[in-house]
Amino acid sequence: MSSTSASKASASQKQPATPAQRARPTGLAKLRLHLANVFRLTIKELRSFRSDPIMLLLVAYSFTIAIYAAATGASTEAKNLSIGIVDEDRSDLSRRIADGLTPPTFKPPIALAATEIDAAMNSQRVIFVVEFPPKFQADILAGRQPTVQIDVDATAAAQAFNGMTYIQNIVTDYVTQFVTGREAGFGSLVKMVTEVKFNPNLTSSWFTAVMQIISNLTMITVMLSGAALIREREQGTVEHLLVMPVVPSEIMLAKILANGLVIVASAALSLALVVEWWLQVPVSGSRLLFLGGACVYVFTVAALGIALGTVASTMAQFGLLSIPVLLVMMLLSGSTTPLESMPVWLKHIMLVISPTPHFVIFSQDVMFRGADLSIVWPEVVATAAIGSALFALALYRFRRVIFSG
Repeated sequence: MSSTSASKASASQKQPATPAQRARPTGLAKLRLHLANVFRLTIKELRSFRSDPIMLLLVAYSFTIAIYAAATGASTEAKNLSIGIVDEDRSDLSRRIADGLTPPTFKPPIALAATEIDAAMNSQRVIFVVEFPPKFQADILAGRQPTVQIDVDATAAAQAFNGMTYIQNIVTDYVTQFVTGREAGFGSLVKMVTEVKFNPNLTSSWFTAVMQIISNLTMITVMLSGAALIREREQGTVEHLLVMPVVPSEIMLAKILANGLVIVASAALSLALVVEWWLQVPVSGSRLLFLGGACVYVFTVAALGIALGTVASTMAQFGLLSIPVLLVMMLLSGSTTPLESMPVWLKHIMLVISPTPHFVIFSQDVMFRGADLSIVWPEVVATAAIGSALFALALYRFRRVIFSG
């Protein structure tokens, strides 16, 4: 009896697995299945993007002409400023000051009479007019303080302020040199030497070009990821996904990967061809580190775009909803004005809820200062943390609106 029971037990142990047991995938097989689904959905998203010429044109324009135009056309530095001179003294000192207003900051000065000032400024022949009063040099030598009047057309506010500062410094320097050279026989006891790091000539296009890549990267990523979801809802193809053996996280990851791949590749080409080659902007840091941080940032912003896409039901609603969100993110990111100029409470709020300030700090440290990962890793971690929260929110909304709607 014992041998018979043992043989039965042995036979029961050698019984083949049931079909249900064979069909049950292991953990590794599940992972491979998920990855395969994400890969196929990503290919579908790329093909859908390729078939949309408007989106292709928008991405190409945003990372080429738009960056070049913003870097060169929105310059706030003083250059080629038109200036007029009203010289009622006609002394050696007034001629020296007029000769000191040289290109490229100023155009050659235009000699004007006092009665021509209003007409010249109203017709925009000149932005600045410098008026030297009679006996200007004699009053300087006598120890009096004559007045040099500077008329400014402040409709060009940034150039007006910068140009006025240059003119004041030039007048002060030439008067100081004239007086000390005649009376004391020596110059100033203290010589101030200013050294500008990272951007020696204070060229605004160096800064604007890189910051424009960040702004366009933010805007295009939100638009592409949100539009990809809205387009499927409007065309009715989202119902096809509902009957496929896929889960919401796979669909979201595919949309993020497909759009992120396009955006990061466009940013890399723009950095190499537009910023470094076309605009001749030197890049100090690692391009690979910048693109690695851009991948984390694109994941975060794409999750935000999908979250907005689940709130809006049409493309028009999505556009209206994304405009204020993008404006707040970009204007309060530190790319146009420093974070230090914001109220303290607003700065802390933006650093908690928005990934853009962290990516701006990361980009400036890497691209301008040549920082490595040991310095910028806190910004990468903060961006990834915000991205995880946005992805969880988008996934919750996606399941509730798409799969449960």
